[in-house]
Amino acid sequence: MKIGLLNSLFLAVTSVLAIDLDTSSKDSICDATSLIQQGILDYYAGDDYGGAVGMFVSPYYWWEAGLVFGGMIENWYLCENTTYEDMLYEALMAQTGPDYDYMPSNQTMVEGNDDQGVWALTVMSAVERNFTNPKDGAPGWLAMAQAVFNEMYSRWDTANCGGGLRWQIFTWNSGYNYKNTISNGCLFQLAARLGRYTGNDTYLEVAESVFNWLLEVDFVVLKDEANVYDGATIEDNCTDIVKYEWSYNHGVVLGGCAYMYNATNGSSEWQTRTEQILGGAESFFFDNSIMYESTCQGSGKCNTDQRVFKAIFSRMLGYTAVLAPFTEDSITPLVDASAAAAAVSCSGGSDGHTCGLDWSTTSGWDGLYGLGEQASALEIMNQLLIHQRPGPLTGSTGGSSEGDANAGLNVSTTNVLQKKINITTGSRAGASIITAIVLGVIILGGVWMIY
Repeated sequence: MKIGLLNSLFLAVTSVLAIDLDTSSKDSICDATSLIQQGILDYYAGDDYGGAVGMFVSPYYWWEAGLVFGGMIENWYLCENTTYEDMLYEALMAQTGPDYDYMPSNQTMVEGNDDQGVWALTVMSAVERNFTNPKDGAPGWLAMAQAVFNEMYSRWDTANCGGGLRWQIFTWNSGYNYKNTISNGCLFQLAARLGRYTGNDTYLEVAESVFNWLLEVDFVVLKDEANVYDGATIEDNCTDIVKYEWSYNHGVVLGGCAYMYNATNGSSEWQTRTEQILGGAESFFFDNSIMYESTCQGSGKCNTDQRVFKAIFSRMLGYTAVLAPFTEDSITPLVDASAAAAAVSCSGGSDGHTCGLDWSTTSGWDGLYGLGEQASALEIMNQLLIHQRPGPLTGSTGGSSEGDANAGLNVSTTNVLQKKINITTGSRAGASIITAIVLGVIILGGVWMIY
């Protein structure tokens, strides 16, 4: 169990159990990540009576489950640790939905493009790492990722801002009028990974077009230290940009660029883009080589979602170092320093190795705890092993997942812009009012959440 902040005396007694990490030893790293994953499962609902398989307890949203399982699949591969293999398999299968497209019934009313996209990136990790293939007649992980791609790309909205995905899929959800980097960044990276894995240039062409749109609307501004901003509403044609910078946006875009560099056999254009996005990431999210969530961490106002952003950012740093080797010398010192600092933070709780948010404090645990803190510590430590196993596979280098390029094309919910949904005038008005209020808070207060 986790403990409250008032139990500091008990913490002092148990902190001797803190994680002792040797960043050069695989055994030490895998022992440490095993302890951290035990902490992750403290929040897992799938093992509880009446709990949903593949879900974590409140207040953790569905998208975060997809992100966390991605880090655990990486650990399964990098540490060759099968402890959680069955649990991960059951979780991924339980949330596929009736059409195997990661639109499960428990998310029917609330799922966003970013949510579906994050799960798709985890499924691509299952593809590229040869994670246990689906059985009992279910399609392969590759086919599921292709279904998500086809559905997401069918929602490409050229009527507003010249293209791009909206944040939300369904018209009634707050943020339907907002186009953001994370939704489009997930589509960009998913297309890049599918193109690299399958050898189909069509995916790479889509990835290029999505990235170019991000440039055209200035959500991504390329320079030596590139900016990756959050998004903008369609009412002003995406010109009034919310210029908050989050590590997960940088990370997903960076990872996509690295995949494109690798898939295009070392294109100089994608090398430059990767270097520029990495330059921005180094500048914005590291202090003395230690990772931090700069937009909210200094003020102590990171919300539940923002406290997990470093997890996917860490994973993307690892992929980038492998797929774009020219970045290794820059990324490795950042990973080493951040992993060591994260281990120091993992000294709290009744178990003595609960991880905190602030990795820069030399005194250990900062008193904060949660699924995001555990997942972030896991992912940064995973990256210490990224060069000790083969890189992400492709269909021609040993990948075994079965695909279906037409998956998702005949699903009736593919394009919400064309859906025939009976929503009353009152419902629409209510949704519009909520949207205006939520986006006003975001723009004025800097509070951003994924639903």
